[in-house]
Amino acid sequence: MASELKAIHVVYAEWCPHCVPTTTEPMKKAAAALGVSYVPHDIDTDEEKVADDLVRRYGDWSPDYIIPQVFFEFEDGTFRHVLTGYSEGVAFTRKGVENLLASQFFSGLRAAPKAR
Repeated sequence: MASELKAIHVVYAEWCPHCVPTTTEPMKKAAAALGVSYVPHDIDTDEEKVADDLVRRYGDWSPDYIIPQVFFEFEDGTFRHVLTGYSEGVAFTRKGVENLLASQFFSGLRAAPKAR
């Protein structure tokens, strides 16, 4: 059975080239294509606490964690961490995003039914 995806969350910063546009733009497009919510969490805004909590609970946590981090939220309330940026370089993060979007896991996703 396909997973019922509710939202794609991205923890990022505007100044980070691994994040913008390398990760944020493809994730926005993926969310739109699937018909699910795109939920950005900019660590340099009021979203910082939400971003920190998301990474602490489900992601690659350290006090100075790597961004971007991408999470899929499912209709049953579970979250799955699916990507952390690569400190080796922007090209590595770009390839990680491409690999995620080309994965069997991603192609097996479907949007959760909308409430009527």
